[in-house]
Amino acid sequence: MKSKIQESKKNNTETMGKKFLLIAALLFFSFSIHAQDKKAKELLDQVTAKVQSYNTIIIDFKYSLTNAKENINQDSKGNVTMKGNQYVLNFMGVTKIFDGKKTYTIVPEDEEITISKVNEKDDNAITPSKMLTFFNTGYKYNMDILQNVKGRKIQYIKLVPTSSKDQRKEVLLGIDIQTKHIYNLIEIGKKGTKTTLTVNSFKTNQPLSKNQFTFAESKYPNYYINKLD
Repeated sequence: MKSKIQESKKNNTETMGKKFLLIAALLFFSFSIHAQDKKAKELLDQVTAKVQSYNTIIIDFKYSLTNAKENINQDSKGNVTMKGNQYVLNFMGVTKIFDGKKTYTIVPEDEEITISKVNEKDDNAITPSKMLTFFNTGYKYNMDILQNVKGRKIQYIKLVPTSSKDQRKEVLLGIDIQTKHIYNLIEIGKKGTKTTLTVNSFKTNQPLSKNQFTFAESKYPNYYINKLD
């Protein structure tokens, strides 16, 4: 039986994984947002058109969490490989594989694997495409500042939650003007917490193994397998 600490760490990893899948969704799938700022909508459409031309995408990223009042400063790295609605995500020592039907969460520290089916009709399903609903409703958005980051022009789009219950004050989405790729995503909480996802490497149309998104149980002979469905 897992300790409360292990459970907390696993839940924290799941939450962070969801945050990254949000940006993964933006990078790989189209989305429809009612125009509130014409220039912002045009830029988002350009990003969508660009990435839809890619067969595969491989991303290395950095995740940072800071809160000055709480003296919190945490950094983590990860990577994700995507093709269509399939993906393999490696983050904080945990691997998540989605083969298009089931999600396999592999936790080496606990020697445990959780397998769950994904219902495409379930709005809470954790898949890149389903994370698109984050931007479809509940936000007002407009063009924000243009920054020069190491010679790259990054245009930010600010999204402000319309719900007073949302714990986020605002979300900033940084887009590389030249490549039309997502550079980073910044969430600023009402209590001072700031989380940032930064794309360090963005590779496209790379050859992948035919078994890239296939879970092989034989690789984990001593693991406990928890089938939720």
